[in-house]
Amino acid sequence: MRHILSILVENEAGALSRIAGLFSARGYNIESLTVAVTEDETLSRMTITTRGSDSVIEQITKQLNKLVEVVKVVDLTEGTHIERELMLAKVRAVGKDREEMKRMADIFRGKIIDVTEKSYTIELTGVSSKLDAFLQALEPGALLETVRTGASGIGRGERILRI
Repeated sequence: MRHILSILVENEAGALSRIAGLFSARGYNIESLTVAVTEDETLSRMTITTRGSDSVIEQITKQLNKLVEVVKVVDLTEGTHIERELMLAKVRAVGKDREEMKRMADIFRGKIIDVTEKSYTIELTGVSSKLDAFLQALEPGALLETVRTGASGIGRGERILRI
């Protein structure tokens, strides 16, 4: 099962390395990872997407909590949450394909953020399945390059990750 772990860590050198090392040393895979400073500049928030049974995720959480830099760990998938991912997709856009690519961007509520004679770069945000659906809807050979951020998430309503 897919899990999104939201982790508050002390904003210091080496914290990311130690957390990634914990996953690596125990054979756990990180599917995506985002990190940024929070509203408190002494803390960073890491969002890690991984797969595993509930018992594996519980073990990961316990091991993360043992690290000195880790302040708090929450599995967002245990409750209601909002998740989004950003993707930049460079697509072929020549001749009649230009109008089709504009239509595809509109259908998926994307924005064309760069235009050349032969390509468009489209920015899309949403859940991973929406971004996957966009890629699957493209004609073969239309996709030139993609960059994806991985999931970022936050609890819904009053659910807040704080010390």
